[in-house]
Amino acid sequence: MQQSQLDGIVAFIAVAQEKSFSGAAVKLGVSPSAVSQTVRNLERRAGVALFVRNTRGVGLTEAGAQYFNVVLPAVRALSLASEELGASSGKPAGTLRLNMARAGYLTVLQPVLRRFLDSYPDIRVEICLEGALADIVDQGFDAGIRFGNLVEKDMVAVRVGPPIAAHVVASPEYLSRCGTPTHPRDLVNHECIGFKHVTSGQVERWAFAKDSESIEIASNGRLLVNDSAVLVQCALDGTGIAYMINGYIESLLQSGRLVRVLSDWSPTLSGFTLYYPDRRSVAPKLRAFIDFLRADPELRDASAREWLVDVLPTASRTCRPAPTR
Repeated sequence: MQQSQLDGIVAFIAVAQEKSFSGAAVKLGVSPSAVSQTVRNLERRAGVALFVRNTRGVGLTEAGAQYFNVVLPAVRALSLASEELGASSGKPAGTLRLNMARAGYLTVLQPVLRRFLDSYPDIRVEICLEGALADIVDQGFDAGIRFGNLVEKDMVAVRVGPPIAAHVVASPEYLSRCGTPTHPRDLVNHECIGFKHVTSGQVERWAFAKDSESIEIASNGRLLVNDSAVLVQCALDGTGIAYMINGYIESLLQSGRLVRVLSDWSPTLSGFTLYYPDRRSVAPKLRAFIDFLRADPELRDASAREWLVDVLPTASRTCRPAPTR
């Protein structure tokens, strides 16, 4: 095999995954013109068009799709072999690509990210925040972080992050102005900020449980959002009452900027999992990240040991599904 036969394959894969020459350029750290020229040279050597280019974007031709399905596993195998070779020196290296929703980042990754980077200077971390579920295999991610009830059963999943429960919160100013609910039924007289899921388009229903009683209500406020950070800010602004998960609002509760109500009605929710496709070929960079989560000193307590364990098949989970944020 000649060296020229391999030229342009990485650029081709990047364009196919990003569906954009400019997106591929950002991913590869080069100019869009360099990516375009590299792909044109590859198409010229192959004697066939690999992409359809039009004003709506970039898509694979039939030949391009066949080529992509063949070369992607091969390039991943080569990349993994290189990383394992580097890992033999005791230093996991490479780019760790992670996909997650904002809540997953703020709850699971943000608290440990700096310490992880300090511990592994040869690992680069690329974070993609998406509300919608992504195909981590097709898009070239090493792993994803999502609520456990959303993870496909054929994925290897590791529970990460703190136990999750529903929190109903509001600002002190709002509660002073509008009163404090003492039962979920009281919420019909309050401005409840709705959350619309990006993936399904459905507005989240608020679930409550106490002893043997369970209640589920539809938020009836005049405000509807689809972003967790915006939801928190609206609650801080006194716009209404928000239904949140714990994990990244604790500091706001501790400072008194938000007040939790109906705490005795909070149900346990499905927690976060880090998931990846294949246990048999875990890249050293990903293994280092998983091991770091297990060994991080701030997680070494009884509750942490309880949730930093491999997840059972999703069908066996009994806690309530968490919001898809």
